[in-house]
Amino acid sequence: MSIFENITKRATVPFRYDIVGSFLRPQRLKEAREQLAAGKITPADLTQVEDEEITKLVSKQKEVGLKAVTDGEFRRSYWHLDFFWGFDGVEHIVLDHGYFFHGEETRADSARLSGKISFKDHPFLAHYKYLKQIAGNEVTARQTLPSPAQFFAELVRGENAKATALYYPDREELYRDISAAYHKAILAFYDLGCRNLQLDDCTWGMLCDKNFWSAMAGDGYDVEELLKLYLRLNNDAIADLPKDLTVTTHVCRGNYHSTWATSGGYEPVAKTLFGGEHVSAYYLEYDTDRAGDFTPLKEVSGEKSVVLGLISSKTGILEDKEQIINRIKEAAQYISPDRLCLSPQCGFASTEEGNILTEEEQWKKLSFIKEIADEVWG
Repeated sequence: MSIFENITKRATVPFRYDIVGSFLRPQRLKEAREQLAAGKITPADLTQVEDEEITKLVSKQKEVGLKAVTDGEFRRSYWHLDFFWGFDGVEHIVLDHGYFFHGEETRADSARLSGKISFKDHPFLAHYKYLKQIAGNEVTARQTLPSPAQFFAELVRGENAKATALYYPDREELYRDISAAYHKAILAFYDLGCRNLQLDDCTWGMLCDKNFWSAMAGDGYDVEELLKLYLRLNNDAIADLPKDLTVTTHVCRGNYHSTWATSGGYEPVAKTLFGGEHVSAYYLEYDTDRAGDFTPLKEVSGEKSVVLGLISSKTGILEDKEQIINRIKEAAQYISPDRLCLSPQCGFASTEEGNILTEEEQWKKLSFIKEIADEVWG
């Protein structure tokens, strides 16, 4: 029996109990990557291992009752960089340092321009084709991508800005090329049968944390101008898409080896992000008080949904069920409970290192989310 009355069953994305996308990499997959790097196996050998492990993963997702499944990002090293590297005009480079998270520095890989940005083909298309094939028709095969705004942020990060200025002395041309490349990529996924695409985006979380973004952008940056730019890049990329393609976004605050990058409530970005971004739903991190309270949810416009990331993917310890239910009730003071869902605050492995918990604990978390969702929404 639902604790909310007159709540309808959800038959479309997002679902009452949902995921963000990435899963812990199996040891066999990690070893295969090491063997490839050492020249002991071929790329085709690695692909076979990936295929087999993704097949197992999708089966397990179905087993725990998920209605939307991903490939766990098993073929990626990073949640964002691997996608950027697949565009024409982008190269894989290593900077002097990575991102500085709370107590830990990430690996220093990055994406830098080597020419004009364009989309012709992309390795992720073959990845999605395989996922769609093994997912079947009874569940939704979700494609996760880093957002256009995230791509821009990487291209102007540190020393990358020099190459960006070299190829794009006119910033307007850069903005147009980013959104156009994304738009073409999204339509290519659609042609393969993708009907649920999720844009993962740390840029909004960065703008919620003045100290973090000052270190990234330097003093004197204009928050309002960045808000407008991020919104423009994302909205231009997803404009005029087929009506049966559901586009959502996940707002992240950093998720690397169970550490985090930014703090601060959603107030600085709420009107722009929640009111202006043309997505169907927001997957929001709310697992700790670093994300602030639920008041900004009143800015979520139209009939857009919010997936509350109240369950931490950074630890294997299960939360207190009653506290989670009470927090859902609290969020429902600002947005209709019919527009709310539940998920982990992020993926379990935004990079191949993964968070510090076991695969068993990972699956217990998802079963726990379903248990709570069934109790809250019926």
